[in-house]
Amino acid sequence: MKQKTLFVAALIALIAVFVGGAMFYSSQQAQQEAQRIAANQVALMRMHSPTLGKADAPVVIVEFLDPACETCRMFYPMVKQLMAAHPDKIRLVLRYAPFHNGSDNIVAALEAARKQGRFWPTLEALLASQEYWAPHHTPQLQLAWKYLAAANLDMERMAFDLKSPDIPKVIEQDLADARTLNVSKTPEFFVNGQRLPKFGFDQLQMLVEQELAKTSGR
Repeated sequence: MKQKTLFVAALIALIAVFVGGAMFYSSQQAQQEAQRIAANQVALMRMHSPTLGKADAPVVIVEFLDPACETCRMFYPMVKQLMAAHPDKIRLVLRYAPFHNGSDNIVAALEAARKQGRFWPTLEALLASQEYWAPHHTPQLQLAWKYLAAANLDMERMAFDLKSPDIPKVIEQDLADARTLNVSKTPEFFVNGQRLPKFGFDQLQMLVEQELAKTSGR
C-alpha cells in the first residue's frame, strides 16, 4: 500500500512537472512570437520612408519596391488608381528593395530628388522610362540621367546630393528591414501590417477593401 502511494505521488509530481514545462514552453513561444510581431511592425515603416496620402488614413499600404522591377512599374499606376478610388482612405509607404544589380544607384537618385521635393514626379518619370535605362534588367544611372533631367530637377544639385552620406544608410536600413520581413522579391505589399496571402493586384485590392470595411465608421 505504501509503495502504491509513493508511486501515485511520483506520478502526480511527474505530471505536474510536465504540465509546468509545457506551460513554460508555451509562454516562451508566445513571448517570442510577440517579440517577432513587434520587430516586424518596427521594420515595416521608418521615419525616412516616402509616403503618399493622408497621415491618418485608416489603411496603410507598405510596398517594397525596386525601381528597375518591371512588375513594380506595372503595379504603380494600379495602386494609384486604387488610392484615387478611396480618397483620403489609403496611405502608401514606399520602402526600397534594390535587388537588381545597380538599382541602388537609381534609389540614390530618387533620394537625391527627394531633397529637392521632387520624389514622386521623379519616381514616375523613371518608371515610365524604365526600359531605356534598365536594358536587360541592368539599371544604369548614366542612361537614366536624361530622364531625371526631364523631371524638372536641378541636375547640379542632384550630382551633389548623390554624394550625401545619409543615402546609403537609408538603403541599408530598408534592405535590413526587407530581410527581417523575409521580403525576397518585388513588389511586396503589406496592408495594415498584413502580407498579401497570395501575390496579385486582385489580392491587394481585396485586402485593402477588407481593411476599409473594418474602418468604415471612422
